[in-house]
Amino acid sequence: MATVEMVLPAMGESIMEATVLQWLKKEGDTINEDESILEVATDKVDTEVPATHGGVLQKILIQEGDVAQVGKPIAIIEQVGGEAEKDDSAVIVAEEEEAIVAQELTQTVVKSSRVTPKTETTRFYSPLVKNIAREEGISVAELEQIEGSGKAGRVTKKDILSYIKHKQSGNGHSTPNTADQTGQMPPVPVTAQQGDEVIAMDRMRKMIAGRMLDSQRISAHVTSFVEADVTNIVLWRNKMKQDFEKREVEKLTFTPIFVEAVAKALKDYPMINISVDGDNIIKRRDINVGVAVALSNGNLIVPVIKNADQLSLLGLTKQVNSLATKARNNQLSADNLSNGTYTLSNIGSFGNTLGTPIIMQPQVAILAVGAIIKKPSVIETPSGDAIAIRHRMYLSHSYDHRVVDGALGGLFVRRVADYLEQFDLNRVI
Repeated sequence: MATVEMVLPAMGESIMEATVLQWLKKEGDTINEDESILEVATDKVDTEVPATHGGVLQKILIQEGDVAQVGKPIAIIEQVGGEAEKDDSAVIVAEEEEAIVAQELTQTVVKSSRVTPKTETTRFYSPLVKNIAREEGISVAELEQIEGSGKAGRVTKKDILSYIKHKQSGNGHSTPNTADQTGQMPPVPVTAQQGDEVIAMDRMRKMIAGRMLDSQRISAHVTSFVEADVTNIVLWRNKMKQDFEKREVEKLTFTPIFVEAVAKALKDYPMINISVDGDNIIKRRDINVGVAVALSNGNLIVPVIKNADQLSLLGLTKQVNSLATKARNNQLSADNLSNGTYTLSNIGSFGNTLGTPIIMQPQVAILAVGAIIKKPSVIETPSGDAIAIRHRMYLSHSYDHRVVDGALGGLFVRRVADYLEQFDLNRVI
């Protein structure tokens, strides 16, 4: 009988590790290829991981609560009657990579011992541990004092969470009220008063908080506003929605129309559809529009419509409805949340008219669409100007001023408004 190592598969853009939440199978269980055998959590989504091979789950290498690295072994599967699929060349490459990393770490330690101030670290911390430390206001100096139970003394998720628990009970080290090596001040201590309710943030809320702070630190946020007359869209939807719902058994909302206008404008202004990598600008080929969806617990998640510019309005409607349903039922996959190049947030669904949305990194812009409101407006007629009641809405476009100047940011949102205002009342779907 042959054995094969199952590695943690790619989990989406920029995700390098995942925390094992639960093994759905135990050692000795028979498993089928593509059968879900464990559940993991990344900084974007919780998802199940299918088996890469069928056979017997011989050994679990990463325990529940521990962090697994993408591309590294997490289990050993015994294949009944199969041949070993382990590629010797791949093993050699992996060993060489580990040797290079070890060498680089050794060089870093030597260099740090010579020129690095004592406030900096020579220990390895996983991105998950770093995120937790940042969210809890734990400085690098304080992190250095935590005893690690992982390999080579590495601080695991369990270690830092245990430290935080003891710290909150008064048994941990206190964080000095000074800026850390990044120049950022730790959170101001807050004391709950009698009658206050203390609500612990869930994991998703903590991640959202961290990502929003990171985005504000990374991008120079600027917001431009445009008001659009969307009367044609409102009248068209009112005319079409009942027949559409009977035919397709799903709702016709404004969101697909907004996504369509955004996708068209991104084709017109491709330098909005970019990312920043150091001193380089990555101009994206695909137009993948993320749509923010509010969950019942108050959190927000952003599934992505891939190649939105290539879909018809009917296709966009199907995609928007499907992703929104999956989001609310916690059924989104890592792929549903990856590779977005631009984001749309419909704040009008909450009754808001204007907003200053925060950019989803590594994108450089985001559009918030406000509530549609009836307003008296001046319109041009063959017999002259007149006052009429029109349906109008504000578009709030936040963009990264490092790479998007005011002219480009303003022209883009104006073009989105133009596409909305020119919507054809006789269009079919």
